[in-house]
Amino acid sequence: MASAVEKVATEFPDIQFTIIDMVVDKPNVQSIVFKEHEGSFLVGALAAKASKTDKVGFVGGMDIPLIRKFECGYRQGAKYANPQIETFQNMTGSTPAAFADPAKGSELAKSQFSKGADVIYAAAGGTGMGVYQAAKDAGNFAIGVDSNQNHLQPGTMLTSMVKKVGVAAYNTWEEAEQGNWEAGIKVLGLKEGAVEWAYDDYNKDLITPEMKTYLDGLKADIVSGKIAVHDYMSDNTCNI
Repeated sequence: MASAVEKVATEFPDIQFTIIDMVVDKPNVQSIVFKEHEGSFLVGALAAKASKTDKVGFVGGMDIPLIRKFECGYRQGAKYANPQIETFQNMTGSTPAAFADPAKGSELAKSQFSKGADVIYAAAGGTGMGVYQAAKDAGNFAIGVDSNQNHLQPGTMLTSMVKKVGVAAYNTWEEAEQGNWEAGIKVLGLKEGAVEWAYDDYNKDLITPEMKTYLDGLKADIVSGKIAVHDYMSDNTCNI
């Protein structure tokens, strides 16, 4: 949507525009991006704690820097929680169709399970549905993304990395209403309550008190700056 927003923002300079998940450098555009790597770090740490094989996986949708950002954060968290952990990662494809291919998601998940992974995080849109079904069929865990997907496969979904787009959208409307809206880039993460790991009735039986305490501690350390999670999109590298 970036090119479209840039075009209309130029045509209508007195109108305020907000775009999510992309940056448009115009004096009447607010660009909101998220620290998905911080939330992904938390679910990666949880995956490592829950794994019985010391092997976890990641299935991404389209191979773009944004999805690599999820993957890199996840691997950092897993490695932080268990330095011996082995991680597998696959991207589904190089076109937008990669976000709508549950059959391919299932195939990639089964491949990672065959290598010993017992927890897989999917950041793949509709493709993730195939990952979750494969995890259920194999008796393993999956981790959802963006919205809370714990309810999709209760007992299989270890957690979800929740990205609170609704909070961002609501806030930008509220700012406009109150006259506080400003153009520029807003970066929202754990500190702003914009990303989180999901803990609810659907997965509480899968999360031990020790796991929850550990993740609460990690979250506090990231918010305080004690733990710095590398952002793949800052330099397109993920050296772990």
